[in-house]
Amino acid sequence: MLEGITLFPLFLSLRVALTATLFGLIIGLPIAYYLNRSNSKLADIIDTVITLPIVLPPTVLGYYLLILLGRQSSIGKFLEERFDITIVFTPTGAVIAALIVSIPLLIKSARAAFAGIDTTLLNAARVLGRSEFNIFLTIIIPLAWRGIAAGITLAFARALGDFGATLMVAGSIPNETMTMPIAIYDALLAGNSELANILVFIMTAVSLSLLYIINRLEKRITKGPG
Repeated sequence: MLEGITLFPLFLSLRVALTATLFGLIIGLPIAYYLNRSNSKLADIIDTVITLPIVLPPTVLGYYLLILLGRQSSIGKFLEERFDITIVFTPTGAVIAALIVSIPLLIKSARAAFAGIDTTLLNAARVLGRSEFNIFLTIIIPLAWRGIAAGITLAFARALGDFGATLMVAGSIPNETMTMPIAIYDALLAGNSELANILVFIMTAVSLSLLYIINRLEKRITKGPG
């Protein structure tokens, strides 16, 4: 029997990915809707900033997060002194790192879905006296659900497999911040290729299973029973 096998990194990775995807959905949908509707310079700036995590190396992104949220930063000092909250080298840091690297995929997908909606339907709803919030919830979201579901899938997969940014912000503390990708990396560094192979197999099997289930649920939701 191999020593050192623990399912904590897997459970932590799943928890981090689910939490990051949930927050990404709450934050990302309004941003995607705004970017789709606005042609202002502010929208262009926001779009550029959101796209940045896709093109930046994960370690560079993690470094920026450390500078922004570290204990010596203004935000880090404020949170620690006022609320006794520390972000770096904690599971919270892992969630934030996963959120930053995954939310652009959700926003891009949702924005494309919003752009495909026939505006005459929205204008008709406005003529009937519907509020913008009501239109967003009852018309836009149902019509754009396929693209939103695709974005959720991509964001979850990206958050689940993040390594560079999470390692920089959360570290690799056993039974605290060590996610599955980091556990695989640590096993390789320790020269335990057998453990690394097992962890890779588990990660691959879980990822494939979750993506298959999500895709099946997406098809049922968008196509209905049958």
